Amino acid sequence: MNTLRTSRATVAAAAAVVLSFTSAGFANGAAGAHRDNGDKITVGIKFDQPGIGLKTPDGTYTGFDVDVATYIAKQLGHDPKDIVWKEAKSADRETLLQRGDVDFIAASYSINPKRAEKVDFAGPYLLAHQDVLIRADDDSIKKPSDLNNKKLCSVTGSTSAQNVKDKIAPDAQLQEYGGYSECLTGLENGVIDAVTTDDSILAGYAAQPEFKGKFKLGGFKMSNENYGIGVQKGSELKAKINTALEKMVADGSWQAAVDKNFGPAGYKNEPAPKIGVVVQ
Repeated sequence: MNTLRTSRATVAAAAAVVLSFTSAGFANGAAGAHRDNGDKITVGIKFDQPGIGLKTPDGTYTGFDVDVATYIAKQLGHDPKDIVWKEAKSADRETLLQRGDVDFIAASYSINPKRAEKVDFAGPYLLAHQDVLIRADDDSIKKPSDLNNKKLCSVTGSTSAQNVKDKIAPDAQLQEYGGYSECLTGLENGVIDAVTTDDSILAGYAAQPEFKGKFKLGGFKMSNENYGIGVQKGSELKAKINTALEKMVADGSWQAAVDKNFGPAGYKNEPAPKIGVVVQ
C-alpha cells in the first residue's frame, strides 16, 4: 500500500509539473493569450527614432509611439510604471510577436500583406507618407521632380531613396549614410540637399532641439504608410487595442500626441485613420 501511494503521489506531482509548464507556455506564447507577467505589460518600440520611439540617455522613453502605447496600456489596466519597454528593430518585429516576447508592438510598423501573414494588426493609428526634408530656406525643391540632380540622402539598406530615383526623379544623386542623424547633419551643412523617409520620422528628427527651425517638410506624399499596432496572430488584444485607439482619438489625446511630437517641424498630419481601413 505504501508503494502504491508513493507511485500515485509521484504521478500526481509529474502531472502538476506538466500542467505548470503547459500553462506557462499558453500564457507566454499561445495565440490570443495575454502574457503572464503579473501587473507588467511588455511593449516593443523603436529606441532610436526621435519623435517616434527614443530611449534617452537618462533611461526614459519619448515619442508618438510611446505616447500611443502608454495610452493603450492604461486602457488595458496598466499604469505607465507597469510597462516594460523592449527594443523592436524592424527586422525583429514579427519574431518578437511570434515568440511571445512582447504583448504588442508600436514601432512605426507599416501594415502590409506580407507582414499580415505572420502577425495581426490593430489600427491603423497613423497615416504617414514618404516625404523629403529640406533646409528651411531652400526654395528650389517645390515638387518631387525637383529632386533631379539633387543630393538625396537616406540610410543604408532603406528603399526610400531608390524609390524616388526609380519612379520620380531618375537623375537624383543618391547618398547613403549610416543613420538619419548623419543625413540631417549633412543637410544642415549643405552637403546634402534632401533627406527622404516617412514624413513622421523626418518630422520627429526635425523637431529635436538642435534642429528646430532649420528644416521643413516638402509635403510630397510619395507613398502611404499605415502604421499599425502589431499583436500575435489571433490575439484577443487586437479588439481591445482598437477600442483604446478609438477612445484616444475621441478624447483628443491622439491629436495632442501628434502636436507634441511632430508639431515643431510643421508636420501637417492626416486625420486619424478609421480602424480597419488601410489606405493603398
